[in-house]
Amino acid sequence: RIYLNFAFEIWKPLTMFFNSLSFAVFLPIVFVLYWFIFNKSKASQNAVLIVASYYFYSCWDWRFLFLLVFSTFLDYYTGLQIEKGKTERGRKFWFWLSIIVNLGFLGVFKYYNFFASSLSEALNSVGLSTSPFLLNVVLPVGISFYTFHGLSYVIDIYLKRIKAETNFVDYSLFVSYFPLLVAGPIERATHLLPQVKIKRHFDFEKSKEGVYQFLWGLVKKVVIADTCATYANAIFDYHSSMNSLSLILGAVYFAFQIYGDFSGYSDMALGMSKLFGIDLLRNFNYPYFSRDIAEFWRRWHISLSSWFRDYLYIPLGGSSGGMGMKIRNTFIIFLVSGFWHGANWTFIAWGLINAIYFLPLLLLKRNRTNMETVVLQRNWESVRVLGSILMTFMLSCLAWIFFRASSISQALRYIQQIFTDQHFSSQFLKNQRYNYELLFLIGAFVVVEWNSRTKVEPISGKYSGLKLVLCLAAILALGTFSDYKEFIYFQF
Repeated sequence: RIYLNFAFEIWKPLTMFFNSLSFAVFLPIVFVLYWFIFNKSKASQNAVLIVASYYFYSCWDWRFLFLLVFSTFLDYYTGLQIEKGKTERGRKFWFWLSIIVNLGFLGVFKYYNFFASSLSEALNSVGLSTSPFLLNVVLPVGISFYTFHGLSYVIDIYLKRIKAETNFVDYSLFVSYFPLLVAGPIERATHLLPQVKIKRHFDFEKSKEGVYQFLWGLVKKVVIADTCATYANAIFDYHSSMNSLSLILGAVYFAFQIYGDFSGYSDMALGMSKLFGIDLLRNFNYPYFSRDIAEFWRRWHISLSSWFRDYLYIPLGGSSGGMGMKIRNTFIIFLVSGFWHGANWTFIAWGLINAIYFLPLLLLKRNRTNMETVVLQRNWESVRVLGSILMTFMLSCLAWIFFRASSISQALRYIQQIFTDQHFSSQFLKNQRYNYELLFLIGAFVVVEWNSRTKVEPISGKYSGLKLVLCLAAILALGTFSDYKEFIYFQF
């Protein structure tokens, strides 16, 4: 035990965030090995990536590497057995074995303490004194993401959408590919496995696109998200002493913090993956320019939304039944999505609020009216569109309060104080340094994203060299002293 603890303490400082110095060393080494040393075949390329992925994950906590390997082997083996099964009963046995074990691990590590505590509180509220037995376990980083990779693979085999993968290394790479391992996007075997089963050839233009997208993701994280986090945390932590304007600013700051943080991670994942000749699913498509909540959820965390649509919403009946079934399925999807994010009633409340937002669109059959990218012209219709975008953003900010709060009661007090304090003096703006500068930074970021809303990232194109220099300068200026290295979605 002494040796294991010592090894863990030695290994622990090497934890690699995408925005860390250790990762800045790790990525070029893997790139050189992949393209210039072990580049003779698909097998050697995949071997480099699987070793790099396991090393990357073990740097978070090497003890959970065994859980990742076991989960990978379980789904690989059950997938083969499902395909070989000669009877429906045998196929169902292996299918449900994979589902139950995968969800069992997720339930124990992520949800057991929540259910035990909630049950104990419920019993105590009716006079039955109980003391719950809680597990002293750490949530394995990325477990929600790689579990969903495996689940979709097994489900697709069972439904005969795909064939089972026979090469264990190829399948292992699909599950544990390090750019997406700890925070997505949630990939499908139909999209990623065909790419890892062929030899990749270096493409300079694709690699350049990858560098641009990675750097823009880094700007979102260290320039926007981490800067907003400083002010959002200060307001949420001391919300009881803040006036209405400060509380509104806190909600707006958190909205840009979580967007910059999560979409920044996704951009970095997609960008670095292009360096290895692999395309990942797009996860964000400028969601804060949405004209209604339905459009927002088509543009936010796209891989998760589409996963729930294909593997939960449609199997429940989707939109094929009457309005009652549509409403039921919609609420189930949003509540499960909220619960997927964390074992806290605040996430369930966040999902419920978004379902309520979505309900009028569903009832009026307007949930698929804004499918194209927004285009503004000089007319009154554009004024209405801008109003719709602003209203959707405000509704999102209101829901984000529950996502950020530590409890539902804190979220309700926060919202209550916004509407009852009714003081809009520049309290927080005056008390915090560089607050006006932050508002200007957010405004500039919105303008850049708006002008680039038809592109993957804003750096490429005209004046790419100048934009690249400006991005690097912003990263060095604001990212060097950032206290928020970790990404928000690592906790999920």
